[in-house]
Amino acid sequence: MSAGDPAVPPSSLIVCSRNRPRFLLETIHSVLQGGEVPAEIVVVDQSDAPQSGLAALATARACEVRHLPLRSVGLARARNAGIAAARHDLLAFIDDDMWVDAGWYGALLRALLAAGPRGVVTGQVRAAEMEVPGGVAPSLMVGDAPAVYEGRVGRDVLAAGNMAIHRCAFGAVGLFDERLGAGARFPASEDNDFAVRLLDAGYRILYEPAAVLYHRSWRTKGDYARLHWSYGRGQGAFYTKHRLAGDGSMSGRMRWDLLRHLRRLPERLRGRELRLLWSDAAYVVGLFSGAAEWWLTQRRREGAG
Repeated sequence: MSAGDPAVPPSSLIVCSRNRPRFLLETIHSVLQGGEVPAEIVVVDQSDAPQSGLAALATARACEVRHLPLRSVGLARARNAGIAAARHDLLAFIDDDMWVDAGWYGALLRALLAAGPRGVVTGQVRAAEMEVPGGVAPSLMVGDAPAVYEGRVGRDVLAAGNMAIHRCAFGAVGLFDERLGAGARFPASEDNDFAVRLLDAGYRILYEPAAVLYHRSWRTKGDYARLHWSYGRGQGAFYTKHRLAGDGSMSGRMRWDLLRHLRRLPERLRGRELRLLWSDAAYVVGLFSGAAEWWLTQRRREGAG
């Protein structure tokens, strides 16, 4: 924080975690070592075993770490529980396998304050150095140019693992859809769904490149295809949810997404990039799987029976 920057007002940072105790503690320590910190960190913990390290966590910073065990699973469900438990109206989110840049929190919150109650801020998510041979970090968002998104933008622009928002936005557009997201039946795209609902309601999504997080590269090459299968299932469900709600543009988005992955397959095969070949193929199959299953099981709930 530079001398001329105003301090951010009290806010809550929500961290959702499941069965990654070491990563979680290192994420929290990273936040506490930043230039500015939230008034509280709400840890929504869906782990199978208690996170004993949290009870002994002490900090000299003006930040309370609150532990909220949750017996259910699902990232969207955990985020919603964190929203309900948070004590402040300025809310920020981070995943449990991130490291933060020292200026991350101040940049994120000041951008939110400048945007006002009708703005939502997301930031950069860069890959950290590999922690295992061939380690990968998915779900990145990089770029040094600020951006403002309004209306339908035709692509996914919100990284909910690096997000700040006013609580009142959830009252206006609803919480995260608990059918979507890691740990749910359709294990991805809860943030894409939330972003579309925000934009449809007239909110602006602002990309603040100074709010930098580093996604740890702990996943192996063997995780890649399984991860893309999950992304495909969630994305297919997301497209179908909004198509059933009357959004015809989602058919075009799904078709473009499908063709983009299919066109890469011959090139992957010629280059013997087998890991990427199987990942793209897994995404395509997952996309069809998620779309078909949402259509068969959720359409009555969407009012399109």
